[in-house]
Amino acid sequence: MAAQRKRGVLTEEEARFVLRMRVARLATADENGSPHLVPVCYAFDGTYFYTPLDEKPKRVAGAQLRRVRNIEARHEASMLIDQYDDDWSRLGYVLVHGRAELIEPEDQRHTLALRLLRERYVQYRTMALEEHQVIMLIPDHVVSWGPAIP
Repeated sequence: MAAQRKRGVLTEEEARFVLRMRVARLATADENGSPHLVPVCYAFDGTYFYTPLDEKPKRVAGAQLRRVRNIEARHEASMLIDQYDDDWSRLGYVLVHGRAELIEPEDQRHTLALRLLRERYVQYRTMALEEHQVIMLIPDHVVSWGPAIP
């Protein structure tokens, strides 16, 4: 069996799947490698994934969130975008491993991320996202599976 080549770019089919789905799971790890997983809203620009630190109720301020502290400690992160259905012919997922960065409000990429996020989620149109960092995931290894991914 030949080894699968590592790729950091989504295929057209994977990109269509990612754009159809509405929620993902973001995995980060602390300095000791202890994992942390949270559901997130996201946008995809064809290359990078963006998820905001938004105004949904949280126990701590954005900068104190565990995912933020984990990204500051180690930049490795993964995002799982999946589809479940009781009809298993409709199962599928795209798993993206990569480097996570915290994008500050004054960064040009922040403006692009907010535009994409607001186009995708109407709830973000009234939130003051300009005041918060955005997490950007830079893919370096993409894996997909399932009948939902042609």
